[in-house]
Amino acid sequence: MPSQLPIPGYARWAYFGLGWLFFGLGVLGAFLPVLPTTPLMIVALWAFSKSSTTFQRWLYTHRVFGPPLQRWQQYRVISPTAKLAAVGAMAASLGYLAAFTAAPLALLLVTGGLMLAAAWYILSRPSRPPAAERSAP
Repeated sequence: MPSQLPIPGYARWAYFGLGWLFFGLGVLGAFLPVLPTTPLMIVALWAFSKSSTTFQRWLYTHRVFGPPLQRWQQYRVISPTAKLAAVGAMAASLGYLAAFTAAPLALLLVTGGLMLAAAWYILSRPSRPPAAERSAP
């Protein structure tokens, strides 16, 4: 868990605020199917790594949010459940945008393209750590 400190005081406060913003959004994502929890927590962990080693360590070892963050940092693994939630939320959001708003076609195409790229990235990550790591005690 490498730390990025030291950073000037004003920037540290900005990163610290971002860490709490994304942590709060990630907590909401645990209860709302539209927000993906793990990616938001990854951003929160990154922001805390630039502002506070104490909060970085706290989030990284958190009982609920820590294990997915540790799997991501160690193996770049995204669980099948997180993949399904992320891709499903993107598809539902794009479907809503297309069906229930007056969004111009150009916006739909750009949004769809960005979501497709994000979905490809998410789905191309492994779902489980390497076999040798899973069998280790």
